[in-house]
Amino acid sequence: MHKPADAGRSERDVYKDRSMVLQKEMIARHFERLERAPETKEPVVYTFVPGNLTELVRSFGCLPLLPEINALQSGMRGKSGDYIAEAEKAGHSEDVCTYVKCDIGMLKTGNIGPTGTRLPKPDLLLLSYTGCYTFMKWFELLREEYDCPTVFLQIPYQGDGTLSPEHRKYMEDQLRETLIPALEKVSGRPYDEDRLRRNLALSAQAEDDLVAVLHSAKQKPSPIDAYFGGVYYVGPIFSAFRGTEEGAEYYRVLRQEVEARAAQGLGPITPDGPLEEEKYRLVFEGPPNWTSFRDFWGMFAGEGAVSVASTYTKVGGTYDFGFRHDPEDPLGTLADYCSGCYTNLNLPGRVDMLVKYIEEYQADGFLINSVKSCNSFSAGQLMMLREVEKRTGQPGGFIESDLVDPRYFSAANIKNRVESYLQMIDARRAGKTA
Repeated sequence: MHKPADAGRSERDVYKDRSMVLQKEMIARHFERLERAPETKEPVVYTFVPGNLTELVRSFGCLPLLPEINALQSGMRGKSGDYIAEAEKAGHSEDVCTYVKCDIGMLKTGNIGPTGTRLPKPDLLLLSYTGCYTFMKWFELLREEYDCPTVFLQIPYQGDGTLSPEHRKYMEDQLRETLIPALEKVSGRPYDEDRLRRNLALSAQAEDDLVAVLHSAKQKPSPIDAYFGGVYYVGPIFSAFRGTEEGAEYYRVLRQEVEARAAQGLGPITPDGPLEEEKYRLVFEGPPNWTSFRDFWGMFAGEGAVSVASTYTKVGGTYDFGFRHDPEDPLGTLADYCSGCYTNLNLPGRVDMLVKYIEEYQADGFLINSVKSCNSFSAGQLMMLREVEKRTGQPGGFIESDLVDPRYFSAANIKNRVESYLQMIDARRAGKTA
């Protein structure tokens, strides 16, 4: 069982490591800087997490802003329901991605970001298309609202599991001939490859530390939760801080914290404190629910269930499979990064990833959270479940929720399914030892 919350803390308080405090401060400073951008004249580039080109954007002195990060943080702060209702009043369907509706609703009600600061208009909309068709429609809506320049980078889909040299060159040419001129125009700065190289070197440094953190879950007990805790770990590297000094410092501190816990044989930190006993090791597929994130996490932590690996924490890069940004090949490495994000992998590639995680992290099973409004993840998940069960012999579980729409999170239903799934694992264990 996990350690109960101290009596002196309020129900919504959480335990925080130094790295979590550091991350919160980083995000607050970034949003304050974004709010001042109209006065400081720092150009703002809206982009998305999969395939984001933060190192290149920042090499031009531009500030990145990621709409789906705003949406998920709004969900965690209890604001997304009202934003979604506002978007639906304006005619957006209930079946539209709730990230989109949350963002549009936020825009229509003053564009106050999740930290309470006003978000600036974009100087450039930058879409690196990595497998999510919704992103294209989302940016069409934003382009209509803001009437600003838009760059659409076409990233070839890994339909057969690999990309050819011609695909890589096609992406490099787009970066060189389309994106760089657009960034030069909005920033008033020329392309500085040396600065880009420095940013990429900082990215590689942070990626090394992040992978060390993720690989620590191979230990028993795992010192981290790679799904619920993992969303905090990947936050800076998936958003505005890859390729920055403060991002590299964050991952240095995080690695030190995790390695210290691992050396002491300690489990992960949950919102209610350290997990005292690891009873189940699980691999997770699919995004989490954000509107009830702490309660969702608690359903597993309360049972001693720990995520040792997850696919969701690879939407912004598959670093634990060996990819590192290479400062010696600036544009080529950006092309490789975009093509390798999880949402750009075909279904057999995703199955391979789950199988590898289950085997290498000695998991007791895997659980799929199928998200109602996210086709990029939910399409094909039942096929994946059957295939992974067949190849590993480990049981799969299946639950359903949504990203940031509170109407589609049934705590009682999910809790019942989780408990039944863990009971199935217990029954299998008993059968093996009988």
